[in-house]
Amino acid sequence: MKPWLAFGAGTLLATTLLTGCGGDSDNDNDVAPPAADPTPSSVKLNFLGRHSSGQFDESAAEIPAYHAGSQRLFVVNANKGALDILSLADPANPTLEDTLLTDDISAGSEVNSVAVQGDLVAIAVQAGTKTDTGFLALYNANTLERISFVPVGALPDMVAFTPDGHYVLTANEGEPNDDYSVDPEGSISVIDIRDPADPQEARATFTAFNGQQADLQAAGVRIYGPNANVARDLEPEYIAIADDSTTAWVTLQENNALARLDIASATVTDILPLGEKDLSLDGNGIDASDEDGEINIRTFDGVVGLYLPDAIHAYSAGGGTWLVTANEGDARAWGEDNDAYWGTEGSGCAGDPSQGFVEEFRVKHLVHASGFDRRCGDDLPPQLRGLAAGALLNPATFSYCGATAGDPGDCREDDVLGRLNVTWTEGYRTDDNGDPVLFTAAGVEDNVNGDRLMYDKLYAYGGRSFSIWSEDGELVFDSGDAIEQFLASDECKLGTQRSIPCKDYFNSGHDEGNAFDSRSDAKGPEPEGLTLGHLGDKTFLFLGLERMGGVLVYDITDPTAPQRVDYLNTRDDWTTDDPGSVLAAAGDLGPEGLVFIPAEDAPGGTALLVVGNEVSGTTSVYEVESLFD
Repeated sequence: MKPWLAFGAGTLLATTLLTGCGGDSDNDNDVAPPAADPTPSSVKLNFLGRHSSGQFDESAAEIPAYHAGSQRLFVVNANKGALDILSLADPANPTLEDTLLTDDISAGSEVNSVAVQGDLVAIAVQAGTKTDTGFLALYNANTLERISFVPVGALPDMVAFTPDGHYVLTANEGEPNDDYSVDPEGSISVIDIRDPADPQEARATFTAFNGQQADLQAAGVRIYGPNANVARDLEPEYIAIADDSTTAWVTLQENNALARLDIASATVTDILPLGEKDLSLDGNGIDASDEDGEINIRTFDGVVGLYLPDAIHAYSAGGGTWLVTANEGDARAWGEDNDAYWGTEGSGCAGDPSQGFVEEFRVKHLVHASGFDRRCGDDLPPQLRGLAAGALLNPATFSYCGATAGDPGDCREDDVLGRLNVTWTEGYRTDDNGDPVLFTAAGVEDNVNGDRLMYDKLYAYGGRSFSIWSEDGELVFDSGDAIEQFLASDECKLGTQRSIPCKDYFNSGHDEGNAFDSRSDAKGPEPEGLTLGHLGDKTFLFLGLERMGGVLVYDITDPTAPQRVDYLNTRDDWTTDDPGSVLAAAGDLGPEGLVFIPAEDAPGGTALLVVGNEVSGTTSVYEVESLFD
């Protein structure tokens, strides 16, 4: 049995989180251990204040990290390609102290991620040319002086310390350039920092899996980039680390999988496919249209969601380790601004597939009875046109919306499935070799004269949910359609004062006003970032919704039965067409990264949550109020 197919059983126990909060185990001086923190029945977020960069839609506040000793926030500012340092001494008024640049490490470099442990600040540095070797740099959190740096893989996109402080890990995404002429291998760097002045990097690669590509694909791992092998196609995104510092799990977002890493040996031991979310099941509905003018959450036979998670965290409960993912969804779209890739109208669909790769396509364009060429020079990927002249829907599955052998019927109408963005790269019928089975325009199978694909299933992006998985990648819990259902409910309120009905701005985008329903055709509210906080014997999840905005809070102490306890969305202007024109009053738009600060480390002694908001360019601070029955 191949290691990536060796799934464990994963015992589920509905017990409280096991916390290690005892005192001195030796008890040499007979001093009583400190009392355990009280366990709240719930928590509530209260807005305290924010720092604004003054930059709209420039990714000027992305990933925050906190240093308790200096009461500083370290915030990735992608607009500057740098790290902003904010004072959090007054949580209601965070102020800019300094900015760290990395041009002396690599000309034109950019900071992608930051983490803090003890007095060390670790930052992931992307080279000036993103496909070149990146770097991990260490700084003193008090003096802001650089201690050292070391090369890592291409495009280090996330950085994390092991709990024991012995290692720093970077997820090296290895994205291609726009025309896919350069596609670095994805990798994970394990840097031994026990001597911070002399860090030692070991690199975990995926080359050992190159010979297993067919088996991985059959198991559900998406390997589909142009001319890619496994090592080039896998793109590590975000890291979770076990409490004992021995194992890490890394999201492979575009590949819909996790990599499991043995930290000591810097070896990827398993690739764990995450599977599909069946959108035909009750409780798994979606609103699939942005142009029907209403909230319409429903199920769809023949449609599945790919989880494609971004952020991931690990926690301990009931003697096991559990993995929480934010199922954002992400499509590969390279060369989309290059006219040579698409071709021009009247060119006979002569787009150049060597100039990019775009996998996203609307259902209404994918299965139009007239075929693909009506989209030439517009949004027709040349790789899709290279497969066939058009596509059909399997009438046995899609008859509920009128599909027949040669006609999609009403399935492609805007108020049904027509507006939904799906990937064209999978779901069509193939033979034993993986080649497409072709049909005539009338829907008759004919591999000699046929020129149509037959889609038996449609694959949408993202779960519109968060999930909890076992350490072997088995699904323990998924929130289904609960997020969209909540946003559509009378209970849900928006704004700092919680006074604006969510349903009036359901599935809005984060960079425009009056955007009701605008994201329903794509990935809905788009859960992207998350962090965990431990209060007494409970574990709470703080989940950022990138598009709709705001932070959902769940009690996930029992990994099999999370409970929603709060939602706060501090966007206050929902109507101005250009929120950038009223940036000071707009509030917070596009939460990206989140960090929980426990009470013992926070100024004022009350637990805090800090959120970096990439669209509004704001770093917002919330009190995490413990509630007791």
